[in-house]
Amino acid sequence: MSDQIRIVIADDHPIFRSGLAQLLKMEETVEIVGEAENGEKALAVIRQTLPDVAVLDIDMPGKGGFEVAQELIAENAPTEIVFLTMHKNETLFNRALTLGVKGFVLKDSAMEDILNAVGSVARGENFISPALSTFLVKRAHSTAEFERKNPTVNDLTPTERRILLLIGAYKTSKEIADEFFISQRTVDTHRNNISTKLGLKGTHALLKFALDNHADLG
Repeated sequence: MSDQIRIVIADDHPIFRSGLAQLLKMEETVEIVGEAENGEKALAVIRQTLPDVAVLDIDMPGKGGFEVAQELIAENAPTEIVFLTMHKNETLFNRALTLGVKGFVLKDSAMEDILNAVGSVARGENFISPALSTFLVKRAHSTAEFERKNPTVNDLTPTERRILLLIGAYKTSKEIADEFFISQRTVDTHRNNISTKLGLKGTHALLKFALDNHADLG
């Protein structure tokens, strides 16, 4: 990316869009390469100009900001996204972060927030309106609680991880025992301990987990 931050603005309110464009144009490092009043036009302009940042209103006629963002992400477009919204809504906020959107700004925030958001996401960083900091803290707590209740391979000992890796390679308990120079009964004990730690039940649950998480076991 060059020193100039190339931006597309999409918002169905012409007065707000014009005001935002004028504000951003005052920044020497910013170049407005396109504007749009709806999601369909936003996608066309973004695909044509390939901006560094797309500033998208969440609520637009036709395709909204989420639909536009989903299509761009699916296409691996080289454009970072800043969402603008009137709604201080936790569900929308979490949905945006889960989607991979790096910027989330309230429209009634200071214009400086939007400028900071554009600069941050252009650098590959995240920017959230300070007024939404409570949502961010709650999200972090929820993630930590989920991880606490849902053990991962990180909760296994090095030996258990190696055994699980071999299970994913379709090794039998006897083959694993021979490789570790331990008894087959000890291997079966490890298998039971791994299943208990991960909350796995069923004949093939351990093998399925090992296959699904192979990349994290090596």
